[in-house]
Amino acid sequence: MNIPTLAEFEDAAAVLNGVISHTPLEESQHLSEVLGVPAYLKLENLQRTGSFKIRGATYRLSRLTEEERARGVVAASAGNHAQGVAHAAQKLGIAATIFMPLGVPVPKLLATRGYGAEVVLEGATVETPLRLAAEFAERTGAVLIHPFDHRDIIIGQGTLGLELVQDLPEIETVVLSIGGGGLAAGVAAAVRARTEAVGRKVRIIGVQATNSAAYPGSLAAGSPLEVATRPTIADGIAVARPGDIPFEMIRQLVDEVVTVDEDDIARALLVLLERAKQVVEPAGAVGVAAMLAGKVEASGPTISVLSGGNIDPLLLQRVVAHGLAASGRYMTLRVPLPDRPGQLARVSELVAQAGANVNEVLHTRHGQGMQISDVVLQLSVETRGEEHRQHVIRTLVEAGFEPTLVRD
Repeated sequence: MNIPTLAEFEDAAAVLNGVISHTPLEESQHLSEVLGVPAYLKLENLQRTGSFKIRGATYRLSRLTEEERARGVVAASAGNHAQGVAHAAQKLGIAATIFMPLGVPVPKLLATRGYGAEVVLEGATVETPLRLAAEFAERTGAVLIHPFDHRDIIIGQGTLGLELVQDLPEIETVVLSIGGGGLAAGVAAAVRARTEAVGRKVRIIGVQATNSAAYPGSLAAGSPLEVATRPTIADGIAVARPGDIPFEMIRQLVDEVVTVDEDDIARALLVLLERAKQVVEPAGAVGVAAMLAGKVEASGPTISVLSGGNIDPLLLQRVVAHGLAASGRYMTLRVPLPDRPGQLARVSELVAQAGANVNEVLHTRHGQGMQISDVVLQLSVETRGEEHRQHVIRTLVEAGFEPTLVRD
């Protein structure tokens, strides 16, 4: 594998100068306490177009010949790569067609169209748009801009790694998301090229969503394997098969790949909102999720890359609610009651005595499969954590009620 050199990354950074933003690096006191070492956040969620993808897309398009530019470009993406390609094409005067899955977040769709690209919506996951984009390229002659499986894309993404070392020379660990692998491959190569030149070694940890984790099995097998993916809120890294080029680089350069589940990701988004005041999309928060879940062993200054911030407000609302529940700070209880006066007041009194706050109440006799003399009370309750949540439930049980925790 011809791993890009430090000179190539530096040349790419020069090309991108003035196009991308050198995004901030901020220390996180909360994560520092969790890890026991200084922890930092690379705020790539504040990048132009809202993610790191503009780096690779812009560099890739900048290297097209005049004849290739005249043919136009085509890409497939769940959103961030689409915006990067559309933005770069608009700046360079290149016609762009973007294939996106039907469930793409609305902000990503509108932004891509806003940059002047023609958008085609098709398929439930990004795999269908990838196939359709390849067919479009074959049929029309447009240049296919792959989201991760191209050397120029990887070099462009790797410019982020140069910024990490520039802003924190003493860095010892980098934690970042992996989908197809372009970001992790580029950052790992750039960071190692920069630090090993001065005799230092940095640990690189990749993170995938458990529901779409192609890399652990592929690395164990020694070659890219396609996995059956399940739905995940981290749609930006939901890729069924690693890219051939990034896989080989990650196999050589990344120390470890770990996975996080949906609750881990939701908790991380909530922490980033509350503690760091950062709006981050789920795929961009998996590094922090791994830190909070105890998946990261760090011995020195550690950076988690917040790779994107393009999240649909409606999804954010649902994820925050899920994160609160996963953190023991919100729950919904279903409490069967005999149909006689005073029962609702009694339950409310007990919840108040336990120090919890009721946000919503549903009191019904219908559709719950109950006896004709019974009713069901459904309470949405705000609590202070898992211990307090169990205290509220225990208080109701000790008073003779039979509460059931409703899972979302």
